[in-house]
Amino acid sequence: MPLRFDLSYKGRDGGPPERPVMIHRAVLGSVERMLAILAENYGGKWPFWLSPSQIMVIPVGPDAEVYAGEVHRIFRQAGFQTDLDADSGETLNRKIRKAQLAQYNFQFVVGRKEVTHRTVNVRSRS
Repeated sequence: MPLRFDLSYKGRDGGPPERPVMIHRAVLGSVERMLAILAENYGGKWPFWLSPSQIMVIPVGPDAEVYAGEVHRIFRQAGFQTDLDADSGETLNRKIRKAQLAQYNFQFVVGRKEVTHRTVNVRSRS
């Protein structure tokens, strides 16, 4: 920076002007500042392209778990951040609530009808 601002000083000996050395330290870099601004702006509800929790696949029962795993794998291979809630000990409402609290952008609920028709029931965060 001293070179950019053409900074100089006269030394004790009165000789030619000397270039100072500047020690500069930023606690947060520009990337960290931008992430902080985004976090404050979105309040944890990240846009889909930036979200670390994009899709949660939720099987309704044990008979939908195989197809739910297939949906999870397809979206994971396509590059999306996808998780599978295969905990059969929880109710459907509890699984959905857990995904809402974790701020997933989309919840794909898979039941018998979805398995038969090879579709998913999409629930959006907004």
